[in-house]
Amino acid sequence: MPLVAGVDSSTQSCKVVVRDAETGALVRQGRAPHPAGTEVDPAAWWDALRAAVAEAGGLADVAAVSVGGQQHGMVCLDEAGEVVRPALLWNDTRSADAARDLVEEAGGGETGRRFWAEATGAVPVASFTATKLRWLARHEPANADRVAAVCLPHDWLTWRLAGAAGLDALRTDRGDASGTGYWSPRTGEYRLDLLEQAFGRRPRVPVVLGPAEAAGQLDPAALGDGPTAAGPVGGAGSGAAGRVLLGPGTGDNAAAALGVGADPGDVVVSIGTSGTVFAVADAPAADAAGAVAGFADATGRFLPLVCTLNAARVLDAAATLLGVDLDTLGELALAAPPGADGLVLVPYLEGERTPDRPHATGELRGLTLGTSTPAHLARAAVEGMLCGLADGLDALLAQGARADRIILVGGGARSAAVRAIAPQVFGRPVVVPPPGEYVADGAARQAAWVALGGDAPPAWSIGDTEEYTAEPVPAIRERYARARG
Repeated sequence: MPLVAGVDSSTQSCKVVVRDAETGALVRQGRAPHPAGTEVDPAAWWDALRAAVAEAGGLADVAAVSVGGQQHGMVCLDEAGEVVRPALLWNDTRSADAARDLVEEAGGGETGRRFWAEATGAVPVASFTATKLRWLARHEPANADRVAAVCLPHDWLTWRLAGAAGLDALRTDRGDASGTGYWSPRTGEYRLDLLEQAFGRRPRVPVVLGPAEAAGQLDPAALGDGPTAAGPVGGAGSGAAGRVLLGPGTGDNAAAALGVGADPGDVVVSIGTSGTVFAVADAPAADAAGAVAGFADATGRFLPLVCTLNAARVLDAAATLLGVDLDTLGELALAAPPGADGLVLVPYLEGERTPDRPHATGELRGLTLGTSTPAHLARAAVEGMLCGLADGLDALLAQGARADRIILVGGGARSAAVRAIAPQVFGRPVVVPPPGEYVADGAARQAAWVALGGDAPPAWSIGDTEEYTAEPVPAIRERYARARG
């Protein structure tokens, strides 16, 4: 019974799952928190990974491990492999002006957006690594001069697990590379000319691996004393000759798609720190409007995706405002009528990425004596968050995606109100898998693919799902559309 491990290094925490490579059965797991903020010293991710691995019983008996990580971001390394400055995360919006400038330099307007969409699958926004590199070159030139290599969060963690043996050992995968702004899902190659345009020169970048290509082997000394205390690396269930293989890893959304077993016709809506709406596709997307990012996935196909900055934390904010917990917020929301009697929350509490409004703030419309109740506000918060995601669904459909059903995952999917209201807003059946760590599960499934070989990842069951249906309520989205403008 070979075992594999999957890591989810997200914005908020690190999760590790150890699963049976053939069946996907969960054996053990661990977790550790990450610091808050939009820039973080990568050492904090490493400390959290070590702690989560230790809580999960170590990696001594696994055959392979893969890392799924928060997309985009910017980890800069000097010639010695030391981190130059704290990593800028995907949700750091300080490079919004740089994103606009890159579009202008490509002709501006429709011309500039079309250029970037065709070149890299996506129009630059503040999340992308390319825009953060432009910001660094402009605002911290001394740090920019020290940069010898640039990589993504999951790349850096995989490199550390392999022993950090030189910058030439950096590895990534096509799913995460497609979120940099200087790699093309259509051609499968870096656009180093665009990297140079953004940064002024061409630092080293990770080698892009195939979906089941090993990134190397786990360095037995990498995790230190604690996490490998379960026994010597290469114990029962490990790879040949005591090797623990490292998978290529991937970005969190590609890992989640792999974790839930999404196929063409499925649209995954993930409600976490960010909100994402993505579909599995056989052809790359190129949306000049900029709403859809034409990413690659972790299987060799494509993952057209829409991302919002405001998702589960909209519910957190509403609960804080009302002085209740999230379960009570859900109960309040379900006590109000669909549409909240015209109360609409535009949930741009941290600016917004889709639509590209990095400096926007939230707005509450339709406040009257009749709608000034906790139940109405709770309902408006849930509907507003879901409407932002439904706009993303519309953008995917406009790019030719199929949406036979919605698969709802993430922390926000645990809300009874979200599950009940989602089909009213999306206008389609909503399937909710059992609560789980689907990014870590997807990374583990990739690790199993690396360990077992084959043309496709092993078929794992995600367990019993629940389906929610309801009559669509068009007025919810119509009012939201008027409010957000």
